[in-house]
Amino acid sequence: MARASLRLAANTPGPFYVDSSCIDCGTCWQWDPDHFAPTGSTSHVHRQPRGEPETRQALLALQACPVAAIGAPADVMRATPADGFPALLTRHPAGDVHYCGWASRKSFGASSYLVVRPAGNVLIDSPRYNGALARRFEALGGLAAIVLSHRDDVADQERWAAHFGCPRWIHAADADAAPGAEHLVQGDGDVTLDADLRLIPTPGHTAGSLVALLGGQILFSGDHLWWSEAEQAVVASRRYCWWDWPSQVASVEKLRDLDVRWLLPGHGDRHTFSAGEWGRQIDRTLARV
Repeated sequence: MARASLRLAANTPGPFYVDSSCIDCGTCWQWDPDHFAPTGSTSHVHRQPRGEPETRQALLALQACPVAAIGAPADVMRATPADGFPALLTRHPAGDVHYCGWASRKSFGASSYLVVRPAGNVLIDSPRYNGALARRFEALGGLAAIVLSHRDDVADQERWAAHFGCPRWIHAADADAAPGAEHLVQGDGDVTLDADLRLIPTPGHTAGSLVALLGGQILFSGDHLWWSEAEQAVVASRRYCWWDWPSQVASVEKLRDLDVRWLLPGHGDRHTFSAGEWGRQIDRTLARV
């Protein structure tokens, strides 16, 4: 639990606050930028919520925080919704995409996503395991598969797989992070799980990084790529490349001709693109790197 005695000075006065246990993962301000923002090495409350809808949003940011660094008085926290996550982001003929919330310290607060679809629901990377979220998954049809983008964001995948009895996919080069995973992607070739879901190896950030493409338009990019609101650009980061930077640049170029309309990363900002914009943005990214 967050502690008022550790409340950061950067917080605006009011009931919600971030304390000094914050790890600066970005979970709160990516979910609720109206009330939370980065300070440089932590996050803080830049504006207190007003009214019930805004308070609900801030309470969900509190719930999503992987290290419980967000606090509020007990009477405010009692209003935390039990059904806030997973939260619908977009509907697509290939499936409805939800943000899972409940980020995990084990993956440094990485975002994970649930795709609800007739062919079977798919979890992209792993949130923190808890009964409340498991019951919500069950109400939406359970899990038919788990796709893990790379070794850093596996979090509680083993518990989710055991709970739902579903297989896991991960690249063989990162397989030691998910021992016992039922399906290993080999080499650099794409793997088609079904007509609407394709796994594309994108080595670089880690040796086994991969992205998942839903319906040809929704890209779950792990930590390979993300959108930066500050730069208004798609970012591939040399600073956060843990394996091989030239391979990561080549993997970015590999995605150039896709028709991406939604970019959903593990870390960094989510973003939507108009028709044809993705290719232009990737050209800009490649020119920079």
